[in-house]
Amino acid sequence: MYPRWLGARELLLHERNPYSPEVTREIQAGYYGRPLDAARAEDPRDQQGFAYPVYVAFLLAPTVGLPFEYVQKGFFFLLFVLTGASALIWLRVLRCAASFSTKIVVLVLTLGSLAVMQGLKLEQMSLLVAGLIAGGMLLLIKDHQVAAGIVLALATIKPQLVIFLLVWLGMWTLADVRRRYAWVASFLVTLAILFAASERYVPHWVSSFQQAVRQYQSYTGAMGVMEKLAGVGAGWVLEVLAFGMMLVLCWRHRRADEKSCGFALTIAMVLAVTVLLAPTYAVYNQVLLIPAVLAVAAARREVWEQGRASRVLFVASAVGVLWPWVASVGLATLSFILSSETVERGWAVPFWTALFIPVGVAAMMLIFPWETTIGASAEPGTS
Repeated sequence: MYPRWLGARELLLHERNPYSPEVTREIQAGYYGRPLDAARAEDPRDQQGFAYPVYVAFLLAPTVGLPFEYVQKGFFFLLFVLTGASALIWLRVLRCAASFSTKIVVLVLTLGSLAVMQGLKLEQMSLLVAGLIAGGMLLLIKDHQVAAGIVLALATIKPQLVIFLLVWLGMWTLADVRRRYAWVASFLVTLAILFAASERYVPHWVSSFQQAVRQYQSYTGAMGVMEKLAGVGAGWVLEVLAFGMMLVLCWRHRRADEKSCGFALTIAMVLAVTVLLAPTYAVYNQVLLIPAVLAVAAARREVWEQGRASRVLFVASAVGVLWPWVASVGLATLSFILSSETVERGWAVPFWTALFIPVGVAAMMLIFPWETTIGASAEPGTS
């Protein structure tokens, strides 16, 4: 949160370019205690530069006049509430019949997940974007298209997390333009206003943003899940394959009604693939897996009855998803027996399956024959 907040403060209060080296040094001084020195090998690699679109500052505008400690606490509370609400929203979007006790369990497991806990600790904007996406999808299925377009435009503060969702919604809109154009018009108008206002504050900001992103990828060594697991060459091939499969499924369901299971499951599939193909494998991005995990959990009996291959994939995915909770509980229990230093040395154990979780969940959404089990295609001729 801090680099984004300080960049927004300097832009809105002092009209300084948040991408400038001077502002970057001020961010480093506040974040690390002093500006980083390239000549010092022990200095952190992450430069903590402002690597977001300029218009993220407009979302943070109400906070720029406040002390950061207040902003920090308020933003933590906002992300906590928004993420919990998102889990309940996804239950509704997916039309999962859930009792009050089931909703409580979903809330506890969501807020206690590794992705959410890391996102809250780092006060990551990914949790805000995930909440905006959930809200936008709820508005869309409720036929509030104008509001949905506005919310989705705001979610583009992290474009890498919404680009595939926009591809899917574009296909879906083209299948029935006369009935679905309103959200696109609203989205484009909102985005145009954000871009124009950004240009007013920082002329030619798009090129500065692109350069900031390239620098971020360079000094953090960012890479996607598949590249991390399989290497750059094989990872790229697997990414292209997953992207192709996603497009095929999106095309199949392009005529699905927004209130149908096919529409909701396609959203869950696209968000799972987004985590798989995102340019960074950061664990906090896995908050976007929530709808896919809920969909698989709701269809667990159908998945189990599909045969041995489906069972193996389901069990492997379930082990990957559940392992962080098991490991964390184990470490917490050991803290009563062993010294804190010994327990802290095991901090990485809950992360052992972190890279495999998006692979398993995305594979379930891409490979499993949803149409034949829970009627993902709501309209004749859409599969």
